[in-house]
Amino acid sequence: MDGLDLAYVEFTEEGGIWTFDLKNWTTIGYSDEWFIDLRNAQRIVKHELEILHVDYGTYLGNACLKFIEEHNLSPDFIASHGHTVFHQPEIKFTYQLGDGQALANACGFKTVNDFRSLDVMLGGQGAPLVPIGDRHLFESYPVCLNLGGFANISFEKNAERIAFDVCPVNTILNIYANSLGKEYDDNGDLAASGQLIPEMLQELNNLSYYHEPAPKSLSREWLDQIFTPILKRSLGSDIDKLHTLCIHVAQQVHRATKDVAAEEGAELLITGGGALNKFLVECISHEANLTIHVPEKPIVEFKEALIFAFLGVLKIRNEVNCLRSVTGASRDSSCGVISNPQ
Repeated sequence: MDGLDLAYVEFTEEGGIWTFDLKNWTTIGYSDEWFIDLRNAQRIVKHELEILHVDYGTYLGNACLKFIEEHNLSPDFIASHGHTVFHQPEIKFTYQLGDGQALANACGFKTVNDFRSLDVMLGGQGAPLVPIGDRHLFESYPVCLNLGGFANISFEKNAERIAFDVCPVNTILNIYANSLGKEYDDNGDLAASGQLIPEMLQELNNLSYYHEPAPKSLSREWLDQIFTPILKRSLGSDIDKLHTLCIHVAQQVHRATKDVAAEEGAELLITGGGALNKFLVECISHEANLTIHVPEKPIVEFKEALIFAFLGVLKIRNEVNCLRSVTGASRDSSCGVISNPQ
């Protein structure tokens, strides 16, 4: 909900080794109207959702075209994740807003989108999808952690890529920052000034999801139905809840990485908006037995955008971009739907 991330990336493959060059990037903040439409998308009737799906695809296409023209770019194609509205892989259902054909028509370029549906139909979680990029583009880091709306983690184990959603992060932190009059908790200053709520921390850490084996993934539905009610029941202040949430994230990252952390000198790459939360990173550093590395800011903020561009490259080449070892699907697959402008 922070806005639309756009990135222009060039990829090079030589002898099976991939490199990338992130050349241009920007984030476009949503208007109040789009913010409300996206926030309410889960609650509107089907025909209204279908209209919004096309309208949002057109919005994405127009935004891409403006970005392309401003930077005088000549892209091979557009790769679009879309905005997740529903994600219930247990019933083979996932829905990302942003019609690919409408996007292609609006910008005039070939488009790859809907990266999750095939994997879900193959019995997978449809998430996370970033690990194929971690393997090929960030292979020098034993562990990759993205602190976005949810934290997700990726690492190699027994010659397989293992990855899963860890816990909620910015999705819930921003709600409490908003309640305190801030768009987000800059540097984690609000959280740093709070106090731990032990009962809340214990109840969160005891949630069954954290004790389930991978592959597994989280959704907004789980956040609203399982996670958030614990916070609402807590008697602590919103600042104390922010503080406790940061400790909770750090402890769950430690739980997720403790096997890998046993390797001496293992380095943890942290990206995503949460990497700019100084207090949160300090909490993770304190809890996890890993050397923390936060890269330059464009990679921190646009790693997911550049990896979805990479997913598009692999789809265009009809190569695997979704790993069964990550999602639990019946097989590896080349996910995504290609739309040509009409």
